[in-house]
Amino acid sequence: MTASGMILGMAGAMMGVWIVLGVVVVVVAVGGIARVRKAGRRRAARRRELSAAERTLLNKHVPLFRMLPQENHRKLEGCIGVFLDEISFEACGGLPEVTDEMRLGIAAQACLLLLESGYADFGRLRSVLIYPDAYQTRDEQGSDSVRLGESWQTGSVVLSWKSVVEGARNPEDGRNVVIHEFAHQIDQYDGAADGLPVLKGRGEYKKWAEAFSKSYDLLCERVNAGKRTVLDPYGATNPAEFFAVATETFFEKPVQLQRKHPAVYEELRTFYGLDPMRWTE
Repeated sequence: MTASGMILGMAGAMMGVWIVLGVVVVVVAVGGIARVRKAGRRRAARRRELSAAERTLLNKHVPLFRMLPQENHRKLEGCIGVFLDEISFEACGGLPEVTDEMRLGIAAQACLLLLESGYADFGRLRSVLIYPDAYQTRDEQGSDSVRLGESWQTGSVVLSWKSVVEGARNPEDGRNVVIHEFAHQIDQYDGAADGLPVLKGRGEYKKWAEAFSKSYDLLCERVNAGKRTVLDPYGATNPAEFFAVATETFFEKPVQLQRKHPAVYEELRTFYGLDPMRWTE
């Protein structure tokens, strides 16, 4: 190869490097602009306040909203504003439409989990799919089953509207499909559905593991023995379901959970930054 050929080759290589670097810079810049825009839009959405009609609707149909201390309401409304701005809703299974009441009721209950937990959002979540009632689906093994809700790691939550209404109506039965499925989203935030969400500090994991493993084993033991339990027996399915069941019990049967599983209640109180035992009608 001649000297001039070597020089041309080096120039071409350098040009390729600069092109790659240029592309990287553009990608980084575009990503940065997108993040800034998203942050600005989120701040604007968080400033949104519910209307008097929306508050009346939630007070009537979502008792947990009514029971939440007033000092938490403004922040919750901001969380709801962000949720409604960023999450899409889709009618499924013959549901005529997704109404504003549906969006608001689901958002209000889901956002209880974000309120003081330190989570700004539900991670990958982008959509909520709503069926009018229980729906049939097929699992990975090809078996059909009837479900009231699901949480997908791909960015969707599926809900039966009838179950949403029934779960919200009675805030003391320990069953709330919205809280249950969105607890799964919290759990899946790091990509793993294992009953261990991202905690606020490294030193908290040991206490969490001890409290949850002990109570999970106790629940499995009592369920296998056919004994009554404060936690829904479905929580004995696996640690991920235990966390979701413990979360809905924490919000709906806090006194009973604290009495039977005090360590779990304390871990959830710290994690969610709320103390439902102190809430009153």
